[in-house]
Amino acid sequence: MADKPLIAITGASSGIGEATARAFSAAGHPVLLMARRLDRLEALRLPNAVLKQVDVRDRAALTAAVVDAESRFGPVDMMFANAGIARLGDIAKQPPEEWDEMIDINTKGVMNSVHAVMNGMIARRHGTLMMMSSIAGRKVYPDHTVYCGTKYFVHAVSESFREYLAPHDVRVIVLSPGIIDTEVLDHVKDETTLANYKANKEAIGGGISADIVAELILNAYNLPQKAIVQEIVITPTRQKY
Repeated sequence: MADKPLIAITGASSGIGEATARAFSAAGHPVLLMARRLDRLEALRLPNAVLKQVDVRDRAALTAAVVDAESRFGPVDMMFANAGIARLGDIAKQPPEEWDEMIDINTKGVMNSVHAVMNGMIARRHGTLMMMSSIAGRKVYPDHTVYCGTKYFVHAVSESFREYLAPHDVRVIVLSPGIIDTEVLDHVKDETTLANYKANKEAIGGGISADIVAELILNAYNLPQKAIVQEIVITPTRQKY
C-alpha cells in the first residue's frame, strides 16, 4: 500500500490526463490510469500504477477497473473524469454518428466515472470529483454545437452533484480549459473547422502546456478537504473568448 491515496484518471493516455497522471505520481500517489490505448499508458512507466484498457462508455469495465485498483491501493480519493472527444464541425453537414460519439463519451462517460466511486466517497465522507469540462461549457463557439452541449451538461450535473455531495464532505471541481496543447485537433474531420481552429490558435500565440493544467489540478486537490476550488478556468493569456 502507498502512503498517499489512490487517484483515478480516465483518458490518461495523452494531453491533460497524461500530464495529471505524471503530476500525481511524482507527488507520491498511486494511480489508476484508464484509456483505450493501453500501449500509451504502459509507455508512461509510472510506479504504483494500475493500467486498464477502458472505454468510458463501458460502465461495467470502468467499475471493474476501480474495484481492482482499490484492492491494491485502497479507496479512490480523486476521480478525474477526463476522457472526452471533440468532433467539431458544421452542424448541418456533420454526420450524426459524430454527435453520438461525443454525447456518449463526454456525458455518459463522465456519469459512469462518477458512478464508479461516488457511493464509496459518501460512505467515507471524503473524496474529490474532478470533472472535465471546457470553456466551451461556458459559452458557445462556431462549429462546436454538440461539443458545447456536452460540456454544458458537465457543468450542469457538476453543480447538482456538488449540492448533493457537499453535506458528505465530497468535493466536486469543474475544470474548464481554453486552448491547451493536446491531441484534441486529431478528432476534427471538418477541414474548414480545423483550419479556422488552427488559425485562431496561431493568432493567440498557441496553446499552453497540459503540465500547467495538471499542476493546478494537483494544487486544488491538495487543499484541505473543507476547502474547494469550485471551478478552474484556465486559458492562454491572449485568448480573449
